[in-house]
Amino acid sequence: MTVKSLPSQPKVGMVSLGCPKALVDSERILTKLRADGYGLSPDYAGADVVLVNTCGFLDSAKEESLEAIGEAMAENGRVIVTGCMGNEADVIRARFPNVLAVTGAHQYEQVVDAVHEAAPPTQGPFVDLVPEGGLKLTPRHYSYLKISEGCNHSCSFCIIPDLRGKLVSRRIDAVLREAEKLVAAGTKELLVISQDTSAYGVDTRHDPRQWRGREVRAHMTDLARELGQLQISEGRAPWVRLHYVYPYPHVDAVIPLMAEGLLTPYLDIPFQHASPSVLKRMKRPANEAKVLERLKNWRAIAPDIAIRSSFVVGFPGETEADFQYLLDWLDEAQLDRVGAFRFEPVAGAQANALDDQVPEEVKEERYQRIMEKTAAISAAKLEAKIGRTLPVIIDEVGEADEDGSIGATGRSQADAPEIDGHVYLRDVAATLKAGDIVDVAIEDADEHDLFGVVAA
Repeated sequence: MTVKSLPSQPKVGMVSLGCPKALVDSERILTKLRADGYGLSPDYAGADVVLVNTCGFLDSAKEESLEAIGEAMAENGRVIVTGCMGNEADVIRARFPNVLAVTGAHQYEQVVDAVHEAAPPTQGPFVDLVPEGGLKLTPRHYSYLKISEGCNHSCSFCIIPDLRGKLVSRRIDAVLREAEKLVAAGTKELLVISQDTSAYGVDTRHDPRQWRGREVRAHMTDLARELGQLQISEGRAPWVRLHYVYPYPHVDAVIPLMAEGLLTPYLDIPFQHASPSVLKRMKRPANEAKVLERLKNWRAIAPDIAIRSSFVVGFPGETEADFQYLLDWLDEAQLDRVGAFRFEPVAGAQANALDDQVPEEVKEERYQRIMEKTAAISAAKLEAKIGRTLPVIIDEVGEADEDGSIGATGRSQADAPEIDGHVYLRDVAATLKAGDIVDVAIEDADEHDLFGVVAA
């Protein structure tokens, strides 16, 4: 009998940069390639072709992307570039003329076709080798759930609509089916992402679909309610976080879902500033009007709600009075988690043409002041949690020390992965594992993190 050996499996390496939306794109590409019979290489040397998913928003991110392409070219030489910087193919090819192909953001089919051409598949599709929920670049216990692509806004500092197009919402039943598969595969925490989560379904007139015998709309509130109906292995709802939520009036409708335990009491709202004059120059679709009163009402309904946001300092035309207005507003708002960015001109953005550019040294000074302000607010809010018992999802379990004590790192419901704080646990059981959700007695706190022990 003649025994035929299968040809060697081509392998793909992946470097993924940028935001969680790009990470989801990378996961989708890798899942498709795995189904086509490709193996995955953990290093450059073992890859037949390397994919670099780039970020093309800020100049600093573009330079990081170019450095990543250069490293892949030097270590492997067979490189396909995709992602937001793919819109600047001329810039990429000017520096790296030998890249095999350049595609734009979320162009899945073009990327896969480029891989097929560069390293043709040698075996038929192996769908059974793709795990339930697809391939993931995040830990098994949390997953990003992208509900739409693109953005309909025209904020003066942003070029996302140029890079990723206008708003295109996914079908609600497709989103829920993906979430269901992720939970079945072990996901305990779903992080809902888009460029404007509040606008989900606007482009499709909130197109209703049948789901599990009932009609649901492509709308943020319907989506949140349905996600809260899913059950993880412990028989309870997964943690569901809403990211990049513009504070439109209908956001009020999701707060009672937090009180009911169907939605994690957490909102990521990109306020960007508080001064009305700066917001006007930014061309933000929502401003600070009545926001403070709404925050008060939200906290009355869901007392544990955590609000995170990001702010831009040194935007063109920002005066010292504007900046002080922002600091005073933060004192009133008492946001739980805050990120700040020094304004950086983005090639092609309208803001570059604005007058009264803020000097770099002023940007830096204001950045330091806002970080001091928000750190003090965070420290006070975390100190108030000492003595409470909070649910915590475990991200990592350490090794036993010389005394046999084991520590672990997790997050409370107020902390999203990668961008917020941690809960550090002492003396955990050897059986504790990543993805477990446990009640933790909080013993101490600093400016950003909590410390505690699993409650008896």
